[in-house]
Order: sequence, then structure tokens, then C-alpha cells
Amino acid sequence: MRATTTKYGGVQKGLGAQMTRAQALRLKTLSEEAYQPKQFARDLTFEEAEQRIRALESEIALADSF
Repeated sequence: MRATTTKYGGVQKGLGAQMTRAQALRLKTLSEEAYQPKQFARDLTFEEAEQRIRALESEIALADSF
């Protein structure tokens, strides 16, 4: 059975594929900005990184709204 692919930034990634360099940089920046350095890990999958990025972006947006 083939894994489905997700297109992100012009690059196709299969499920379970390692996060991209752009994701790693974005996640590192967001985790530092949100004072949650443990949210960054080098061994995340593409999907795990996307979930953490979205969560951190939402958390930062909420904090900025006060």
C-alpha cells in the first residue's frame, strides 16, 4: 500500500517523511518565541512538524491579542 503524499512548498512528502529544513527553521524560531524549546526536535516527521507549527502560531497569536 502506498502512502499518500502532501505537497508543501513545491515539494512532495510522503506520510512519515522527515520534516523539511524550512519547517525545522520555522519550528525552532516559534518554539523560542513561545518560550517552549522542548517543542523543537530534530527527528519529527513532516506532519508532526506541521501540527506543532500550527499550534505554536495559534498560541503566539492568542498571547499577542492581550
